[in-house]
Amino acid sequence: MAEDITIPAWKKWLQDIGDQVGFFIDFFKNIFTGGFEWSEFVRQCYEIGYRSIALVSITAFIMGLVLVVQLRPALAAYGAASTLPATLSVSFVRELGPVIIGLICAGKIASSIGAELGSMKVTEQLDAMEVSGANAIQYLVVTRILATTFMVPLLSLLGDVVGLFGGFLGVNIRDSISFHLYFVKVIASLDFSDFLPALIKTVFFGLAIGFVGCYKGFRSNKGTESVGVAANSAVVTASLWIFVIDAIAVQITSLLFYK
Repeated sequence: MAEDITIPAWKKWLQDIGDQVGFFIDFFKNIFTGGFEWSEFVRQCYEIGYRSIALVSITAFIMGLVLVVQLRPALAAYGAASTLPATLSVSFVRELGPVIIGLICAGKIASSIGAELGSMKVTEQLDAMEVSGANAIQYLVVTRILATTFMVPLLSLLGDVVGLFGGFLGVNIRDSISFHLYFVKVIASLDFSDFLPALIKTVFFGLAIGFVGCYKGFRSNKGTESVGVAANSAVVTASLWIFVIDAIAVQITSLLFYK
């Protein structure tokens, strides 16, 4: 009678890390392989970026408005209500905007990539591509990861701008400030060191979102249930990576720019 051999959890964890490293190496190698799929890359930029504009804009606008409404009583208590535009712009551009937009993209993009590639895995389309000689990694993975790496920073910049417009509406709910004066204060409070670190970390946000979505989809098990598991796992893992990357970026930024 054969014994039931169970693999310890820590070994499974190490194996999963090894699989992810190998998957990332395959992705990196195929970036420089000839025959890059430009048409698929452009299509993914459209699917990932353009189709996310409405969701990102609505979320950023509401967050900017709500943040101003919540900040005003605290600042007014210290007689600093006039600093509300500057406080909003610095906090939103440095931290809140990139992280919120990153989480929105993790929920929308990582789940869709994981579900799409997971369904292709279940229906054996990935196996068919390999049998026919097509490079599935280059066509499916490289294009999606590069598209998210390119589009998430652009979506984050859009979210920052729209969020500041939401803040303008929030300020004028209780106070009265002209459009020109509001944005003069916003621009005067921002520096290059506010934009650059936020933009750089959104690049890593996009890389993590695309990589996690592709990895979970490619590594999904057989069966229709695994498609949902892959999509859910992609969202959770990508969101966790966004917080980890943000924590590391904040420490580096504080050492380099805000001594």
